[in-house]
Amino acid sequence: MTAPDIVLAERDGHVLIITLNQPEQRNPVSDDAMVDALCAALEAADRDIDVRAVVLTGAGTAFSAGGNLKAMQVPGSGGLRATLPAQTRRNYRYGILRLPTLFQALEVPVVAAVNGAAIGAGSDLACMCDIRIAGASAVFASSFVKLGITPGDGGAWLLQRIVGFAKASELILTGETIDAREALRIGLVSQVVPDGELLERARGIARAIAANPPHATRMSKRLLREAQTASLPAILEMSAAMQGLAHATADNQEALDAFVERRAPVFRGE
Repeated sequence: MTAPDIVLAERDGHVLIITLNQPEQRNPVSDDAMVDALCAALEAADRDIDVRAVVLTGAGTAFSAGGNLKAMQVPGSGGLRATLPAQTRRNYRYGILRLPTLFQALEVPVVAAVNGAAIGAGSDLACMCDIRIAGASAVFASSFVKLGITPGDGGAWLLQRIVGFAKASELILTGETIDAREALRIGLVSQVVPDGELLERARGIARAIAANPPHATRMSKRLLREAQTASLPAILEMSAAMQGLAHATADNQEALDAFVERRAPVFRGE
């Protein structure tokens, strides 16, 4: 399978649907080809102001089963695990670790439509997204410890910011698998829907996001991401600066005019 086939990208108006497309391997995300293709698709979407939201999902019966364990089994066989530990570090740094760095920097909102299994790095990939909804058959596991390794792609940072420190510790240190209902209960996902309705529900959320002025939406997302680590004074200063930019857009004027004139606004990303 060639790199362009590994990740599929389909436009639906202002929404881009990105699909991990190695269903026969349950969509592993640790191989360089997958990382390259996914990064390329996301970076292109982020540059294009006409793309106002992204839906990320997996082909087949899994969102992503995580790392390619067969490639990791033999050191130096082409996977992340090299014969030289220093090279393993570089493999991670220039491979899968590009994903959490990119997702944190993205301004276009990303909705994860989690179909089936999201295991290990696959669960972490879902956590990198801004919004997660799950099909009823979805399962999640931060199962690195069961393989004798650690969360190697930022999962220890990501998960606790979503479900809290204690629950993240429980999931990471036990490696247990949870179903969609439990994922909803602990706040890992915001909705659980029947499997057959998953993609359309995700598209619906993305369309609702895309209906808003794109510059204001992207700057709002930037504030949300920065607020994960910044102080309140720093966020207030950034908020004021971004508000100045937002007020200068034609979309802000259009929103105000439409409100006064009691009509639906038309946002053009200007």
